[in-house]
Amino acid sequence: MQDIRERASRIRLVIFDVDGVLTDGSLYLGDDGLEYKAFNSRDGHGMVMLQQSGVRLAVITGRTSNVVQMRMESLGVSDVFQGYREKLPAYEELKQRLELPDETIAYVGDDVVDLPVMRRVGLAVAVADAQPQVRDLAHWCTVAPGGRGAAREVCEMIMDAQGTFEQMMSRYR
Repeated sequence: MQDIRERASRIRLVIFDVDGVLTDGSLYLGDDGLEYKAFNSRDGHGMVMLQQSGVRLAVITGRTSNVVQMRMESLGVSDVFQGYREKLPAYEELKQRLELPDETIAYVGDDVVDLPVMRRVGLAVAVADAQPQVRDLAHWCTVAPGGRGAAREVCEMIMDAQGTFEQMMSRYR
């Protein structure tokens, strides 16, 4: 666990996959052709607190959905890469634009499409219900499944490792 805390203490950017990480992976498709997703409000608050602590957030997702853009805007996440079935190009673009080395970036994933990015980052995280290959590669796995508190768990673990968790929590005491 000390290795994980050391890795987490260096993180300046956390990239989240969407389907299966920020949602439970279910896709709701209406007769009208619209796609619906359910996001966990506590995950969202964890993401807001992590940003307030000074860590930048981004998402890279293989699908394209207006609801993802709307949700990320509501959370203040401006780096949103949609429609990237191969995620490494989006990762490289973001990393270069922000001028961040791999060891300062965390990635949270759940499926094999996330593996190429997870192999590169300083902190690779798998949600509890991720595919076995993803859990095997990850530096750390959450207890909570995707869309059900995993993102909040990641955010709090990073804030704790960086010494900002208690300061964030003091606002609510």
